[in-house]
Amino acid sequence: MKLGIVGLPNVGKSTLFNSLTKAGAESANYPFCTIDPNVGVVTVPDERLKLLGDFYHSKKVTPAVIEFVDIAGLVKGASKGEGLGNQFLANIREVDAIVHVVRCFEDSNVIHVDGSIDPLRDIETINLELIFSDLEILERRIAKVTKTARMDKEAAKELDFLQKVKAHLEDGGMAITLELENEDEEAWMATYNLLTWKPVIYAANVAEGDLADDGESNEHVQAVRKYAAEQNSEIFVICAEIEEEISELDDDEKKMFLEDLGLKESGLEKLVKASYHLLGLMSFLTAGEDETRAWTIKIGTKAPQAAGKIHTDFERGFIKAEVVNYQDLLDCGSYAGAREKGLVRMEGKEYVVQDGDVILFRFNV
Repeated sequence: MKLGIVGLPNVGKSTLFNSLTKAGAESANYPFCTIDPNVGVVTVPDERLKLLGDFYHSKKVTPAVIEFVDIAGLVKGASKGEGLGNQFLANIREVDAIVHVVRCFEDSNVIHVDGSIDPLRDIETINLELIFSDLEILERRIAKVTKTARMDKEAAKELDFLQKVKAHLEDGGMAITLELENEDEEAWMATYNLLTWKPVIYAANVAEGDLADDGESNEHVQAVRKYAAEQNSEIFVICAEIEEEISELDDDEKKMFLEDLGLKESGLEKLVKASYHLLGLMSFLTAGEDETRAWTIKIGTKAPQAAGKIHTDFERGFIKAEVVNYQDLLDCGSYAGAREKGLVRMEGKEYVVQDGDVILFRFNV
């Protein structure tokens, strides 16, 4: 999974990126300090893996990973070359979802490019830049399809669709809010790679004091929550500075630090939950002496396709899947014990994999 982090300058974007990835993107109190797109890979926190790894005395434990792409703070006119320009938007065209960091804290020591704190105005500024960038993509596609539309019925249909998408964006709508009417439109839209077609997770960056009640008493957070609900987007509350402190601690210290703040989970855990929920993802597990590993798949994936995540041969030669729930396995104390109790099931090609399944695939090629 790949997530792109966007936001205005000085909203805490690079601080958040640093804390999530410990990649050390330069963070300073002025715009455009992140000159190159920064990429960091983060392991997905999953306590099931550690428990299973200990259970099997695995030589290796391999969690799922998320790749983060951090780009320079965008300003009004970025798509037309203002600030560091549209070049950075190209770096997030390949991501699965966008994490939009929105400033919801007051601090006279950290300047705001527009002079005041107003998250909805900031969201609109970024959205307009994404829209302008997408309109450029559409214009190029329209020019190309127009050449063949007179002689080709399919091209003519696509041209009509392109004009519909363009009109929607010009009205200030995001592509993701456009209702698609058929499979052709869905297929075309998927190929355009529009930024405004990507699902969005809003990261409401607050002061430390607003963390304990999850931003309930912060009017800026409430405004973003309402907006996110209207857009079918996810939102989570974070304090980027606290996340930076947490990133320096080991697991035990981290747990104590979070408890002292009255928190149950870190910002990274909140973000993972939000992104998995938004993208309809989950994990199944493989476990053994050599390796215990988490595999990320779409909810609703059938056993052969899940097997294909491990290796294409597994999908091609799929025979059956031996499946046991990870908690059942741990509770029984051994695989043999789980089998004796009838908790290990043999599943075929139509089996829909569930979150937390521990699977051994049988295949033959």
